Amino acid sequence: MIDVPNGDPKTWQVGDCKVTRIIEMETIGGQTWIMPQATKEVVRSVDWLCPHFADKEGRMKFAIQLMVVDAPGVRIAVDTCVGNDKARPLPHWHLRSGPFLEHLEKAGITTDSVTHVFCTHLHTDHIGWNTRLQDGKWVPTFPKAQYLFGKTEFEYWSGGGTAGENGSAGEGSIHEELADSIQPIIDAGLARFVATDHTIVDEAGTRIYLRPTPGHTPGHASLMIESQGARAIITGDCFHHPLQLTKISVGSRADTDSAQAVSTRQELLEEFCGTPTLLFGTHFARPTVGVVVPHAENFRLDVDVGANDNNNNNAKAIAASRAKL
Repeated sequence: MIDVPNGDPKTWQVGDCKVTRIIEMETIGGQTWIMPQATKEVVRSVDWLCPHFADKEGRMKFAIQLMVVDAPGVRIAVDTCVGNDKARPLPHWHLRSGPFLEHLEKAGITTDSVTHVFCTHLHTDHIGWNTRLQDGKWVPTFPKAQYLFGKTEFEYWSGGGTAGENGSAGEGSIHEELADSIQPIIDAGLARFVATDHTIVDEAGTRIYLRPTPGHTPGHASLMIESQGARAIITGDCFHHPLQLTKISVGSRADTDSAQAVSTRQELLEEFCGTPTLLFGTHFARPTVGVVVPHAENFRLDVDVGANDNNNNNAKAIAASRAKL
């Protein structure tokens, strides 16, 4: 895993909403650990992945990153990465001491300014910064926020559910993660357990809501943004990598229901293809975002590379993406 200087913050405008991406870490290669069908040969056969999402050798690029959605009256942090000081089975996630919160502040996002935290699901790399260690105790990182957890998702994991159909995702049960990243939120009275179609904002031409995207986990949900005619989705792990737009059946070891995960991807891709809907891949390497367009028998990601550092309005880039359609 590679820490990214300053988290390389980037912003995109979606109607009246702004989406900011802050990267916690990136990686390249080793993909068959999590996606066993994604061999180098398979990756090299999808030429559009290079150079953004894979190298010429067929090594896939991934990111762990936070998306922050600013809309009138709300600031929503989506999927809080791995976090610091937490005992984890993977060496590069274990007892980290990265500068992520400093990067967040440099991007103009203070922990007190976040009104909502939404976790698409409860895997380790999506809940880590829910809490931070203070005086030997886990406390909410975002003390003024409502933390939105899927009711179905929480019930599955708190009932002893395991990651992957064979329990072989390298994560297994998440008892320790619940203890250090979820229970302290409950104890602080900040947790809300919501349906997978819960609406967060619906006013003045802007709607932000959860969309059920099961398969990776039973209660997985993605975040939809619709504002002034513009539309975007923050995927969570219904997509791990852009490869899955062309090779839809390539799944993850951590999927609890592989067939459902494939069905979810197929449904989303068919709906979004040929539209200006921006797809923010939670684990997609830079440039992170694109629109879905036809490719061979399936689809590909037409990347939006128009948002430069400190550019809070990439309307020209979005318009260019629309023009291609």
